[in-house]
Amino acid sequence: MKNLYAVLPFLLYLLVTPSTAQTEQKPNILVIVPDDLGWSDVGYQGSEILTPNIDRLARNGKILEQFYVMPTCTPTRVSLMTGKFPSRFGVLAPAYGEVIDLGTPTLPSLLRDAGYFTAIVGKWHLGSPPYTPLKYGFDQSYGYFDGQIDPYTHEYKTETELTDRRSWHRNDQYLDEQGHVTDLLTAEAIRIIEEQREKPFFLYLAHHVPHYPLEETEAYLSLYDDKPQMHPSRKLFAASVSHLDEGIGKILKTLEETGQRENTVILFLSDNGGQKSWQSTEHYRGKYADKPHSVLGNNYPLRGWKGDLYEGGIRVPGIINWPGRLASGKMSLPVHMADWLPSLLELVGIPNPERQRIDGESIWKYLQNPEASPQPTRSFYWKIKGASAVREGDWKLLVRQDGSKELYDLKADFRETRDLSREHPEKVKHLMGLLESYRKDDRD
Repeated sequence: MKNLYAVLPFLLYLLVTPSTAQTEQKPNILVIVPDDLGWSDVGYQGSEILTPNIDRLARNGKILEQFYVMPTCTPTRVSLMTGKFPSRFGVLAPAYGEVIDLGTPTLPSLLRDAGYFTAIVGKWHLGSPPYTPLKYGFDQSYGYFDGQIDPYTHEYKTETELTDRRSWHRNDQYLDEQGHVTDLLTAEAIRIIEEQREKPFFLYLAHHVPHYPLEETEAYLSLYDDKPQMHPSRKLFAASVSHLDEGIGKILKTLEETGQRENTVILFLSDNGGQKSWQSTEHYRGKYADKPHSVLGNNYPLRGWKGDLYEGGIRVPGIINWPGRLASGKMSLPVHMADWLPSLLELVGIPNPERQRIDGESIWKYLQNPEASPQPTRSFYWKIKGASAVREGDWKLLVRQDGSKELYDLKADFRETRDLSREHPEKVKHLMGLLESYRKDDRD
């Protein structure tokens, strides 16, 4: 009996804080992906939008000054899940049906095989039923299958051969539920964090906002009452981001209250640049016909918008935060979404399967020490419908379907105001060769 009393405090500790005690060696991983958040749509980038919790992640974490994605959502998410450029799967734009080949090793499947509990909360957009999250390595799924939904009805914009208006689901089974999408996703993320389990968790929280269509309550709109010069639809956009930020604050508080904050790596990554505007008289049963979203994201001072291969479409806010393990500051090394799969695998000590040829490279040692040398000369590749681009070092070449080419020195001209293709034909030739080498592994 005395022995029982001696161990009772330890047993109570395990019951109260199982995650802290049992995941000490392997950290929890939380990946937060807002939808269509532009370069200047967060406070720490100088935006007028109020994002105190995201700013806290940035202030106490590492800001990725050159974080690259694809210019639209599905392709970016393919890179996150597989570590590959999406053109390897023939994905050049938002897509449905079978997007990622069934059986392809994915970030959640590799982490699950290594003992992680894996969950997706929010936007999937990596396949239409039956190509749903549980088929690709997630233990649990909750949210919506399609590209964009109404914040309250949770319906997709229309019906197609591959999609239905119904999109909201739990564990890949359709579900009808009431509430604002941001609140529902935040509540589900909190539930997963609070749940007692023996395994560390990988939680992919893919938010709806600030993607159109947007609808927010006065509680969030009133945050911008002191900005009468703000366009009404930009105010709506800002309110949605502040709503998102509030949810992130609740999640951070939950991690702290459950004793898991110091053992949780948090990534905050937008999926593409901000969208300029949106209007539709037909989508969502015409609900937004008289509610044009005339002013949405802000990518200033970068050139271009969502869908472009200019920096404004592919260079986005990115933060990694791990208190006590990664020093705060900024990292200027160019990073691509495809880099997270090998980086996170290295972090938790999982060898990348030999059968999995990927495009991403682990950046973990540079995150630990941004001054580590030698600094690599990174190269990246983008392919969309009608255009391709490649970056090597500070040089970026953009090639359109009609054969026209644009060359930019991003170190001297990150706003891409001066096309140098005529002045540096040798650089164009070299980068065209690199582009062709990347294209060889694409799926037509």
